[in-house]
Amino acid sequence: MKFSMKRSLRTAALAAMVLTAGCATPPTDPDARAAYDEANDPLEPMNRYFFEVNYAMDQLFFRPIAGMYRTGVPEPVRDAIRNMLRNLRAPLIFIHDLAQGEPHRAGVTLQRFALNSTIGLGGLIDVADELLGLQYHDEDAGQTLAVWGAGESFYLMLPFYGPSNPRDAGGIIIDSFIDPVSILFRIYGPSYGPMARSVLTALDARSRAIDALDEVERTSIDFYATLRSLYRQRRIDEINNGQPSGNQNAPTIMSDGSSPFLEGAPSQARVPSAVTPVAAPMPTVRLAPKDQISQRPQ
Repeated sequence: MKFSMKRSLRTAALAAMVLTAGCATPPTDPDARAAYDEANDPLEPMNRYFFEVNYAMDQLFFRPIAGMYRTGVPEPVRDAIRNMLRNLRAPLIFIHDLAQGEPHRAGVTLQRFALNSTIGLGGLIDVADELLGLQYHDEDAGQTLAVWGAGESFYLMLPFYGPSNPRDAGGIIIDSFIDPVSILFRIYGPSYGPMARSVLTALDARSRAIDALDEVERTSIDFYATLRSLYRQRRIDEINNGQPSGNQNAPTIMSDGSSPFLEGAPSQARVPSAVTPVAAPMPTVRLAPKDQISQRPQ
């Protein structure tokens, strides 16, 4: 017991030292302080370090693998894999639809899961969209917490995963415990099922974002700051349920949540009070909207 307590204290002390060392000192100049407060990135030195680590891993390993996947696997097969991954996520999306008070969207998710799991051959074919126009939408615990009034707090760069904040990082942990498919994997196996699903989801997402992210990097003066802004605006888009603001998503090395490279297009969506918008020039990348099923009442 004493050993456990001492180890816990040492872990807490180490975490405090890391956070303290990674904190940026607020500037005294009024204009610089305003920019500092707008960025809301008090851990910027530490975040930039993890960003560089993530970027190096992505460029050395994940991007080349994603490129080989995109080149070597025919597009119809890649689309079928993506459909299957989306279908596996449907039970979790259904939970969050209900938790956010969205019965219509919950009904759409349930219909999609029923149709695609049966007629769609286990989700390989998205018959719900192709035949009935029931479009895919995504939800996660971070969005649910935002709907419940939780603010994003400060910016956080997670090792391996990528851009986040304390609310969304907590949402990742919550989803890992309540995702029905992951629970079934843990109970009935195979034990590597959740990890394999995460890797395949990230691989599919990264392969679809290669060109767009290369363009964002090429046109960015500060790639880190650009992705920080894009990530925040993407989360606003997702919380607003399909009312995007014209941005491309930030890269993520590992994710079993919403596809980290979902597309955006311009709109005039209002921002929930729980989310702080970040005004910054956006790259010219424009793709298709995330979904247009409904807009959450403001």
